[in-house]
Amino acid sequence: MPNYIVAPLDTLVDRLESLPGIGHKTAQRLAYHILNMSEKDARAFASAITDAHEKIHYCRDCCNLTDGELCPVCRSDRRDRTIICVVEEPKDVFALERAGDFTGLYHVLHGTISPLAGVGPDQLKIKELLARMDSGVQEVIMATNPTVEGDATALYIARLLRPLGVRVTRLAYGIPVGGDLEYADNVTLQRALEGRRDL
Repeated sequence: MPNYIVAPLDTLVDRLESLPGIGHKTAQRLAYHILNMSEKDARAFASAITDAHEKIHYCRDCCNLTDGELCPVCRSDRRDRTIICVVEEPKDVFALERAGDFTGLYHVLHGTISPLAGVGPDQLKIKELLARMDSGVQEVIMATNPTVEGDATALYIARLLRPLGVRVTRLAYGIPVGGDLEYADNVTLQRALEGRRDL
């Protein structure tokens, strides 16, 4: 069957469909929406993507995303530097910040230990976390997702931290098992933080 779709449009649909959570129909709708943008808006949209890709990198301390040497949380003098909340991905920092109750610092692992996916401890930002323990940290909250991989990662890190005399806690299971932090509501996140327990 001949393909009557214009090649650049077909390429745009393919690129959009490669994004997580975007199916073929949604990719088509987005592609047609982009085509209906003014040239100025389309260039601004493309520029926003390339700027983000070129300027955003990992924070020197917590490995969160930033456009400076340190992220806004690490730069702030209002944060409690004795507590570090360990999360899997940068989007989890956003979810916890949205809840508004946590005043400590963060550390982003950029994944979880997952032997089936070929991800080991050395591929995560665990060494960077351990290097931060010399700066007066008293508690590390393991806020990895309540999945098999998230739990295994939390336990692995807890075993590394206990000999250093740091209290290690885990978010309470107000977050549903198998769920992701980014989809949890504010009340659930607040209760999970308040009900954290020792590992």
